[in-house]
Amino acid sequence: MEELVGGIWDRFITRVARRDHPEAAMKLSELEKMLGVLFRALGGDAGLRVAAASERRHGARRRLLSRIAGSDERAACASLDLETLRLPAEIALFPQRSLNRDLYLWLIALAANECAPDEACWIVRMQRATLRALHALPGLEPRYRRLVAATLAERIDPEAMPGDEGAQERAVRAALTSPGSVTELPPLERRKAKAVQPVPLWLVPSPLAEASARRAQPGAPESGDSEEAEEVAAGKKRYQAERADSPQNESPTMFLFRAESLLSWAEYVKVNRAADDDPDPDAVRKAEDMDTLTVTQDNERVASKVRFDLDLPSAAADDEPVGEGIPLPEWNYRRHELIPDHCRLQALQSRHVEPTPLPEHLRRPARKLKSQFAALAPARRWQKAQPDGTELDIDACVRLHADKLAGSHAGAGAYLNQNRHERDLACLVLADLSLSTDAWVSNEHKVIDVIRDSLMLFGEALSATGDAFGFYGFSSLKRGNVRFHELKDFTAPFDSHARGRIAALKPGYYTRMGAGIRHSAALLEKQPAAMRLLLILTDGKPHDMDHYEGRYGVEDTRMALIDARRQGIKPFCVTIDREGGSYLPHMFGPAGFTVLRRPEELPTRLPLLYAQLTGR
Repeated sequence: MEELVGGIWDRFITRVARRDHPEAAMKLSELEKMLGVLFRALGGDAGLRVAAASERRHGARRRLLSRIAGSDERAACASLDLETLRLPAEIALFPQRSLNRDLYLWLIALAANECAPDEACWIVRMQRATLRALHALPGLEPRYRRLVAATLAERIDPEAMPGDEGAQERAVRAALTSPGSVTELPPLERRKAKAVQPVPLWLVPSPLAEASARRAQPGAPESGDSEEAEEVAAGKKRYQAERADSPQNESPTMFLFRAESLLSWAEYVKVNRAADDDPDPDAVRKAEDMDTLTVTQDNERVASKVRFDLDLPSAAADDEPVGEGIPLPEWNYRRHELIPDHCRLQALQSRHVEPTPLPEHLRRPARKLKSQFAALAPARRWQKAQPDGTELDIDACVRLHADKLAGSHAGAGAYLNQNRHERDLACLVLADLSLSTDAWVSNEHKVIDVIRDSLMLFGEALSATGDAFGFYGFSSLKRGNVRFHELKDFTAPFDSHARGRIAALKPGYYTRMGAGIRHSAALLEKQPAAMRLLLILTDGKPHDMDHYEGRYGVEDTRMALIDARRQGIKPFCVTIDREGGSYLPHMFGPAGFTVLRRPEELPTRLPLLYAQLTGR
């Protein structure tokens, strides 16, 4: 009976204390694509992505019913850092669905006009962003006023708060009603004073952005052990995190826990995230309920690391290096500078290559493609009605004689001339050979198998045209070891030896795409062709172990592509990453890539894409 009464009371008080409106909720997933386009159209940073924000404890004063029900302790607030614009996964603050939708649109406009964190306090920065947004988009003024009125109606009356908290609430209300009128947020005088209530029309200060701004200052270290917000890949949400020293438990008879967690559910749980292949659903659920994730690194060896090392090829089994390596620059978007000789690219050739015939399952499509592409090969063609030539054009002679009898004196030629039409283009195919290509795309094939078949079919098709082409692959292991595999250069024929090098391809390390593109552009620049095409085959975002991830890798790749276009090279990306539409437009442009929903179609689609890109 006790449990029954308690359950009834809990449901009743939770329902009564609830202040949101789920029947009018607007979800981010319904507007995500539109909001991303709108953010860039309003002048927002094109390199940012739009994602869901996680709920976190706000520490503000709550109403009596909320305190009794234990609700409204957490809120998902919008934030902006150097890589991501975080918006609430769902907005149900207002009873009208249109107002909840307008709040998403207003947050996008505000984020597009938000500047980098400076010394001004949070409330002043938000007022500046509000004024800039209203000045740039005067049509938003009526919507903004409706949102302010609805927000103020939902907030606690400052008269019902203690003096210092009430002063802060009045300052926030004045800043919302008359942006620019508040120069500072009144301080809290009492020791146990509550924080200011969340302001849904503003962006919360992002610890990640502030930490990045501190690192970008002259003399600041690139990384440190200070507390900061980190990205945790669980549900694409951002969680608050802190760095801590690894706890030492030298005595096996002592239990390891945090002393301050005696009266809470929090405690240290030792996990090895570097060795986990898949996220633990139970760990993800627990992370959702935690306010702060404490991350540490103990550098202890585990069996999974040993297994990973054994997967790496030995020096005797690895490909043979060619030369001493090539130093290449890299773009640091945080500093806005190109760092010279930051990477070292090592050209590689297969050590043991066996001549390989075309696989049986590719012979039929290869014959079809060769017959289609043979029509593009250079051939001699007769040109009629020429002023001079090797033979008379009988049709032109009859036409000229008839015109002369009719009194017309047309000046058309009367000869046939035979000219040879050459195709003046070169193509370089750069294939991603990172570890992710070892994933399965069907019950029979892995990504690396699809790449092998694509290169073999593409080579057969291009051999029929006579175009100059080269095949290369790349992977990386930090900036000092960018591996560049030479499969077929522009001068070598596409024969059984080239097919043998393609058949010997294996998944490598990581994806430092910028260095591979820069060296490929240098090879293409040497080709005496009017049109030079760079085709990139990949299955994911640029990524490496040494901070080459997220926006850093995307911006370096984008800068490498910009430099390639300046050299007269046309880059194009073919990817099987279904989420490629979120970052590829920023790197390659809206028409510079294609996403294949069915990776197994790549071998047959690639030659047809080549024909479309070359306009032949």
